[in-house]
Amino acid sequence: MLRIGHIEYANCTPIFASLLNNFSCANYQFVKGVPSRLNSMLRRGEIDLSPSSSIEYGKFPAKYYLLPNLSISAVGPVKSVLLFSRLPIEELNNQTIGLTTDSDTSVNLLKIILRKNYGFVNRFEHSTFSLQEALNSFSAILLIGDAALREGMRDNGLHVYDMGDLWDRFTGLPFVFALWIVTREAVEGKEAEVRSLCNELLEAKRLAYDSYEEIAAGCQEQGWIGREALVDYWRTISYELTPRHVEGVKTFFRYAADMGILADEPDIHIFS
Repeated sequence: MLRIGHIEYANCTPIFASLLNNFSCANYQFVKGVPSRLNSMLRRGEIDLSPSSSIEYGKFPAKYYLLPNLSISAVGPVKSVLLFSRLPIEELNNQTIGLTTDSDTSVNLLKIILRKNYGFVNRFEHSTFSLQEALNSFSAILLIGDAALREGMRDNGLHVYDMGDLWDRFTGLPFVFALWIVTREAVEGKEAEVRSLCNELLEAKRLAYDSYEEIAAGCQEQGWIGREALVDYWRTISYELTPRHVEGVKTFFRYAADMGILADEPDIHIFS
């Protein structure tokens, strides 16, 4: 049985819903969690594969392969990785910024943007506070996933910066927030199962593209975001992993290595 990490964010809903709706999944065990928890489980071998923070692959490339043609990416704005700030971003030099505890990739993307694009030096602290509580302590805070989507819908008088958009303006490349990562142990011990799942995921992705409205009608997220906004959000996301996406990943890893976030720039190994 393959143990599959399942991130319960709205950006993952189309692929998982399409997989569950169109395939038996009897041989799959789904393990739910936020990206940071699933990263740790993947690293320890407690799950076999997961859509997982791209920085996780960058830190431990010898442990993993990437599934082909699958990601959770932004080609421009992403709408669910947002920096909320009391100050314009141009005034954030030397300021302390709060960080989500749910994701490593988005946190390091913010650090790279502020250092490499703006030349800033900042202090960072992880926070579990609500948006308003956090901004009593920090000049800005980074939120991701459904929390960012919810706050982004409100008129709170803050400066709001979409990290996908900032990366696009900085590099002109897609930003890959999550890759479908599989452990090498799983490939060695369950190669046929991994290959079968990979084929099903690619078909699920294709089917999802044509059925966003149907998926939205049956999912809980539409209760708070609205069906039309949810479908629009899914159409904003790229679930592909094209050569241009891979170039975006490599560029992210190169900046991360230059800043000491990664020990070095890893090679990309895609499961064939």
